[in-house]
Amino acid sequence: MAFRPAVGPLTATPGASGTFGLGCAPIGNLYAEVADEDATATVRAALAHGIRFFDTAPHYGAGASELRLGRALRGVDRDSVSIATKVGRRIVDSAGASVAAGATGVDTVGDLSADGVLRSVEGSLLRLGTDRIDLLHLHDPMDIDEALRVTIPAMVALREQGVVRAIGAGMVWPGPLTRLVREAGLDVVMIAGRITLLDRSAEAELLPAAAERGVGVIAAGVFNSGILADPEGTPFFDYRQATPEMQDRALRLRDICRARGVWLADAAARYPLRRPGVEGVVIGARTPDEVAAFARSETAPIPEELWAELAAA
Repeated sequence: MAFRPAVGPLTATPGASGTFGLGCAPIGNLYAEVADEDATATVRAALAHGIRFFDTAPHYGAGASELRLGRALRGVDRDSVSIATKVGRRIVDSAGASVAAGATGVDTVGDLSADGVLRSVEGSLLRLGTDRIDLLHLHDPMDIDEALRVTIPAMVALREQGVVRAIGAGMVWPGPLTRLVREAGLDVVMIAGRITLLDRSAEAELLPAAAERGVGVIAAGVFNSGILADPEGTPFFDYRQATPEMQDRALRLRDICRARGVWLADAAARYPLRRPGVEGVVIGARTPDEVAAFARSETAPIPEELWAELAAA
């Protein structure tokens, strides 16, 4: 498995969480504003729970997520944590002009150029306050041909130079991601929302392709935007209001879990780890309480019989 020797599992310290990582989009003001001190508290809570893998991107808050993660990790032994960030989007100001390296902006625009990769990494290093990136993902590229021709070679060069330790791609679409697995020489991929209790579409082609190429897989979006965390309180699927049919499916899964004394969110967080080749799960959080909730999921007792019941449902 290429990801483990390049970056370690989702941890670098004995006794730390080896399967769960913190997704840092929420501390970049995803869906709601987050105060700087609350962002720091969230990252520090993750550290306290043994989480050592942090996934961020310039796109999250147009640089805010990276800047806040860097501040929160200040003073933490750099060798004790693994940081993933992304390329493929350029931070711009309100007029659409590129911002200075290390600065934040108001939005991002797609940029798959080699120069864009270098400038993006330069800015990320400054915002994160680090001299290296453990895992560099290509972020949701719209043009896979251009990515293979231009972007991936620039990322490979950075890996060869030691600026990044491993390269990957993060997407919500299994088809294009499978193509990248087969053609791009990646170390790891991150698939969002497609290895879940409600959507298993990445399991048919992506997981076998990754296993064949020795590419590690990280699952993100395990709650499918909230419906698998709380089907009644957050009935959202794929960033929009869930259909009545989808909500009914989630409620059935919740009831099956309840009958076994298990929280649906715990089962949703753990499910991807039962699939061959999935090395870790990244879950976003904006508060220490949310961190504590998903950290509990890693060790929550789940009867083996429940998995068969959920599959049958």
